[in-house]
Amino acid sequence: MMKREKTMQQENKMGVQPIKKLLLTMSIPMMLSMLVQALYNVVDSMFVSRISDVNDYALRAVSLAFPVQSLMFSFAGGTAVGINAFISKSLGEKEFKRANDTAANGIFLEVMSFVVFFFVGLLFSRPFFQSQSPIPEVQEYGVTYLSICCMAGLGMFMQFTFDRMLQSTGKTHFSMYTQLGGAITNLIFDPLLIFGLGPFPKMGVAGAAIATVMGQWVAGGLAIFFQVKFNREVLISFKGFKPQKELIKRIYAVGAPSIVMMSIGSVMTYGLNLILAAFGAAQTVFGIYFKLQSFIFMPVFGLNNGMVPIIAYNFGAGKKDRVLETLKTAIAYAMVIMLLGIAAMQIFPDKLIGFFNPTPELMAQGVPALRTICLSFLFAGYCIITGSMFQALGNGTYSMIVSIARQLIVLLPAAYLLSLSGNVDLIWWAFPLAEFMSVAMTSFFLIRIYRKIIVHIGE
Repeated sequence: MMKREKTMQQENKMGVQPIKKLLLTMSIPMMLSMLVQALYNVVDSMFVSRISDVNDYALRAVSLAFPVQSLMFSFAGGTAVGINAFISKSLGEKEFKRANDTAANGIFLEVMSFVVFFFVGLLFSRPFFQSQSPIPEVQEYGVTYLSICCMAGLGMFMQFTFDRMLQSTGKTHFSMYTQLGGAITNLIFDPLLIFGLGPFPKMGVAGAAIATVMGQWVAGGLAIFFQVKFNREVLISFKGFKPQKELIKRIYAVGAPSIVMMSIGSVMTYGLNLILAAFGAAQTVFGIYFKLQSFIFMPVFGLNNGMVPIIAYNFGAGKKDRVLETLKTAIAYAMVIMLLGIAAMQIFPDKLIGFFNPTPELMAQGVPALRTICLSFLFAGYCIITGSMFQALGNGTYSMIVSIARQLIVLLPAAYLLSLSGNVDLIWWAFPLAEFMSVAMTSFFLIRIYRKIIVHIGE
């Protein structure tokens, strides 16, 4: 134990390295990997949009599948956030066995989550699409795509799990390799399977789904390999394993609010798709927006993922100044990223939409939509970073409350009321309105958590 503790003191940089350098070295690999993830999501949709030059039904179906896919990401990512934060905190407190037990219990939880979504894909794909679109072609495309993504999605759960374990000990650069491996696999097999190039069969939307899960399996396999081979600070063993109720509660104390927050996004997306169904191509516009905004938000989420273990570790180690400096630096970096995103969507909206083989109707609705929605980006950067700090300090409920209020109490009702005007361009103003409210609530909770927790760190 003494030898291992000495190794920890020598190897774990999160308690000693200068914050700006540490945050960049922790975050840049994650930001790059997230950008790769965003790239292959966008390229996937670009290929799907070319299945037909007559209509956007295939692209619309893939867009309408997003709420369930997002729900899968919510459970996989939210549980992984809890695993990450609790492992980091345990290592900061030199509780090595607890860190190892947390990892084993976390893997168990992720596998159980996959089993749930296997049956979601098997039993509920068709009712889900029937509720959103009366167009038979959209329904058939959607059921095919979503059932494959759900029933073969274990790779995605494993990637989230083992990537976060690596991040919890500062080994974030491996996440770049896992994402890159998955992205390259997806990008290679997308056109081959969608259009039937070379010896491969022409599978259309089914090919897009198969290429997606192939990429997830490759990424998950790489993440497992890197964890087993290189992460000596978290040792995983299932010999005599039994789920530990107390550890599972601790994982979900941090992870459950994150799951709820991301799941709320699924509910919001589903609800907004129902509102937009009366406005022709508006559902597809909304789907394209989500693909494009991932280029802006994914780097912020990468920054976020680099920040959380730093704050959790230094919270556990009682280093208040490092916690505060990490938060301030991350907010500043996030705002720079968001300003670049605003500039791109204000100046080049037609060029961005042009990547998706748009119909004239799609282009006419998409340009004003992007220019309006992107106004919320600067507010969002601050709220994302601060909300994740709440989670790292064990107060994820604050983030959950803000997310519920923004998406369900403000955004959806505002979108519905604006839709009554009959003008689809007005609906998009619900996004900046909701984000402005989110800033106010996030700031209130930041002051509260500062007074209750941050000022007392290290006492």
